[in-house]
Amino acid sequence: MTYHNILFDVEEGIATITLNRPDKLNAYVPEMGDEVVDAFARARDDDAVRVVILTGAGRGFCAGVDLEALKASYAAAAESGRKLGEEDFLRKLPLELLEFPKPVIAAINGHAIGVGITMTLPCDIRIAAEGAKLGLTFAKLGILPGLASTHLLPRIVGMAKAQELVLSARVILAEEAREIGLVNALAPADELMQAARDMAYEIAAHAPEVIARAKRALHFGASHDAAEAMQNEQRLSAELRRLRTREPA
Repeated sequence: MTYHNILFDVEEGIATITLNRPDKLNAYVPEMGDEVVDAFARARDDDAVRVVILTGAGRGFCAGVDLEALKASYAAAAESGRKLGEEDFLRKLPLELLEFPKPVIAAINGHAIGVGITMTLPCDIRIAAEGAKLGLTFAKLGILPGLASTHLLPRIVGMAKAQELVLSARVILAEEAREIGLVNALAPADELMQAARDMAYEIAAHAPEVIARAKRALHFGASHDAAEAMQNEQRLSAELRRLRTREPA
């Protein structure tokens, strides 16, 4: 696939997917979603990739859906038979990222509004630029948040804070997002990508088969009781032992 709305590169085991509509603050259009899905598939299938960073070009991460572009595409969608909102980015990517074998870091370089913030929730780690604005502003548009955010957001920030953010639809600064756990860390805007890459290198230093199973264990443990989590830990640890015994000495 040729990319027109994103950039994709791999360097030193780190794949970087960059939303690339900077003149529109990287506002989302379905074609961007298709390209992001394709880029994640490439990163997943490339053994050289150990960690993925998702970020945006220019001043914004993603300012939400590009409403003007969507209105202009209604006629084209009707002709093609493709229904807007049914692209894999919206319907499948969150589930795929939760099971993605490689860690995904969202480097939120600027405004992350609507889908701009919900697309980061299935990521494993979120680092935001100081002063960036984040908001689940769906109520203002008369729609509900998607991308599994009604499942993920309460797990990340707690139900009370999730209700506050969704029901008020207010926009918060990255500093508040850090306080409530919506993002893991902050960095000055001009240091954000280096902070994300430093985190990626720290993770990439560990065996990928261990990291993949650690992710699986954490997601399983978060939704099961302690006894089931322990059984799953033992099962995944046995998988690792079997892998290691097949490796040459």
